Amino acid sequence: MQMHPNKDTQLCMSLSARPGNFGLRFHNHLYEQLGLNFYYKAFSSQDLPGAIGGIRALGVRGCGVSMPFKEAAIALVDELDPSVQAIDSLNTIVNTDGHLKAYNTDYIAIEQLLKTHAVPKDSTFGLRGSGGMAKAVASALRDGGYAHGVIVARNEAAGRALAQNLGYEWQAELGELRPQMLINVTPIGMTGGPEADALAFDAEAVDAAETVFDVVAIPAETPLIVRGRAQGKRVITGLEVIAIQALEQFVLYTGVRPTSEQFEKAVAFARS
Repeated sequence: MQMHPNKDTQLCMSLSARPGNFGLRFHNHLYEQLGLNFYYKAFSSQDLPGAIGGIRALGVRGCGVSMPFKEAAIALVDELDPSVQAIDSLNTIVNTDGHLKAYNTDYIAIEQLLKTHAVPKDSTFGLRGSGGMAKAVASALRDGGYAHGVIVARNEAAGRALAQNLGYEWQAELGELRPQMLINVTPIGMTGGPEADALAFDAEAVDAAETVFDVVAIPAETPLIVRGRAQGKRVITGLEVIAIQALEQFVLYTGVRPTSEQFEKAVAFARS
């Protein structure tokens, strides 16, 4: 059914440095399909305290939070779900009558994907990255029982801290290591970025791996995923991550869980 916004329409939004259309199309498609009086809009801002204050003051129901705000926004909300406390990084804010509660649905998505793709628990891994999303991925790995991994990060302070907090090793580069699972949690391979055409790991390491996981969602097939597929690896894409985390956000905002078919149609629409 076609929805027509009115004075009672509940607004949800996203806040990121580089807004995309996936969340906007995904959420609005499901609102329409399910007959919910909601509207979703993507925003960017240089004024994070002002933006979060606006969510509270204007009664915005929910906000998806992307880089580079996932850690800085923690100080601006009222309550943290355990998924945020464990990681010190949020990606979702739910506003209930001016009370802002933060969640991390990235963590939930990673947890689900490791299970649905049946990645063996004894897999060694190399994870490139040290920011908020890397914390979510590494925490989900640790909590999922993946005990043998290395954090690969050029930022030594952040990389070492992440590795030590979770019981992993740190290296500035992968070097001669050949882990069974490679995970990219950096902008390498992202459309429009300075390294859009680059592989996040050496080709030899990709060819030696069993599982290739890239959280970059634009493009859906990054150079890393393209090579992993060509070599017959188990691949997990950034599109899968953003789709599941968006679904969990939708449920938090609306209290409604779409069917699998509704979810799949929304993902297809958001990608088109």
